Amino acid sequence: MVMMDADSPLFLDTNILVYASVREAPEHPQVNQFIKQHLRKGTMLYISRQVLREYLAVLSRHQSFTSPLSKELLLNWLAVWRDRCRVLDDTESVMDVLWRLFSEIEFGGKQVHDANIVATMLTHRLDTLVTVNNSDFIRFKPHIKLIDPRTS
Repeated sequence: MVMMDADSPLFLDTNILVYASVREAPEHPQVNQFIKQHLRKGTMLYISRQVLREYLAVLSRHQSFTSPLSKELLLNWLAVWRDRCRVLDDTESVMDVLWRLFSEIEFGGKQVHDANIVATMLTHRLDTLVTVNNSDFIRFKPHIKLIDPRTS
């Protein structure tokens, strides 16, 4: 079990927001408990505008565990996440870090989106990513730490 203190900020991957929001998701109980625990402790939670866009894209289409959420519900959830987390911008510096990562680490296609999350984290001096998709980010482990809320 990974113990974090209130001084250890966490960046949340899109899947964390999705699973915390949708009760029907199999991962909901563990992810929701993880988020609540860290909010109670005062842990600073971060996301990016990319994460919010991906969240909207995922929950506005059919998933194996839920139908598309209504526009009203999605707007409410987006506001909740914007209020719970600090939202980081995708700046020119993020792009510079993404290019550096691309020159150092083998990835391409859809993995560019994951790399952009890592670039955003590194630009803003964050090193811990909360995700249930560790395999998507394992290639970036020299630069970041991964936490799976189902096992922590």
